[in-house]
Amino acid sequence: MNITDIRAAVVRVPVDKPTAIATRQLAAREYILVWVDTDAGHAGVGYTYAGTVAGQATVEFVDDAFRPRLLGQDPRLIEGHWAAMYQEVLLAGRRGAALRAISAVDIALWDLLGKIAGLPLYRLLGGWTDEVPAYASGGYYRPGDPLDNVRAEIRFYKGLGFSDFKIKVGGAELEIDVARVRTARESIGAAGRLALDANNAWRWPHDAIRFARAVEDCDIWWLEEPLSPDDIAGHGEIARTLEMPVATGEIHATRWDFRDLVAQRAADILQPDAGVLGGVSEWMKVAHTAASFNLPVAPHWHANLHAHLVAAAHNSITVEYFALEQDIYNFERLVTPATRLHPQDGRIPLSDRPGLGVEFDDKAIARWRVD
Repeated sequence: MNITDIRAAVVRVPVDKPTAIATRQLAAREYILVWVDTDAGHAGVGYTYAGTVAGQATVEFVDDAFRPRLLGQDPRLIEGHWAAMYQEVLLAGRRGAALRAISAVDIALWDLLGKIAGLPLYRLLGGWTDEVPAYASGGYYRPGDPLDNVRAEIRFYKGLGFSDFKIKVGGAELEIDVARVRTARESIGAAGRLALDANNAWRWPHDAIRFARAVEDCDIWWLEEPLSPDDIAGHGEIARTLEMPVATGEIHATRWDFRDLVAQRAADILQPDAGVLGGVSEWMKVAHTAASFNLPVAPHWHANLHAHLVAAAHNSITVEYFALEQDIYNFERLVTPATRLHPQDGRIPLSDRPGLGVEFDDKAIARWRVD
């Protein structure tokens, strides 16, 4: 069996309502979609989030660097293909667009392998469960009363059966964000869990610690990305100072970045993103390394993919879920309704469809494709 073609596309899916996090405005999401075709008739699909801009730069790595390198190769030799792709762009970038492009191709190869084997990805990887816990992610900054917005979103997700939540912080004045956190805790109730995501909002550890002290009586599940991802020592200082768990890792790439996070004890919870750090291949390496240090894993975004990976790594604790109706993480606009996720009581059941189990919607892709 040989690879006959690798195709890639950029799609830009708009966010209808004005939406922001602590560090940027979000008008649209750009995704990279990848198809790997074979001479045996099997085809794999992969994807990643490129950001709010720069999708074209990411897809060019697939077209210019990886497609020529992998054409004619046996698609089942995934570990070798990962190493070849990484070496091919060693000088062009070991993070960012280059690694996101590797991620999308690697995910497509694993989807293809699942289809060849006739197994869903989590079973192919030796899964331990067929449903995984999930939390409702939101609390973005949008027009309107900030407290009413938090109440309404939590009410919506509780109606879907969720009891665990995460909201954004760091993008408003301290008093407003503290009030938002307290409102979220009151709306959730004592039994549910509440995580906070700062999206690299603060420059200095003392700023993050000051905020955390102001809300520590709200029983926070974790404080996510308080500083720049490159400030590993700063994250370590916060983690040592606070009783509140510190989580980070969503923008880190490859096993080597995560080795540094673990070595410097910079996180109580690791958040690898398979669309960022190098695909399924690297994600599993990171999860297994975390297990050897008794560290939990809570992946960032991409619930359609990460539900499989959480079900395959026993030290994983939850999946981040966004309802499409909230129009924040809008990837599921690109897949057929039949292959979207359907959470039940705060858990995501995994289907028996082979590979990732998603099918791209051709009409949606044609609508939002960037030529």
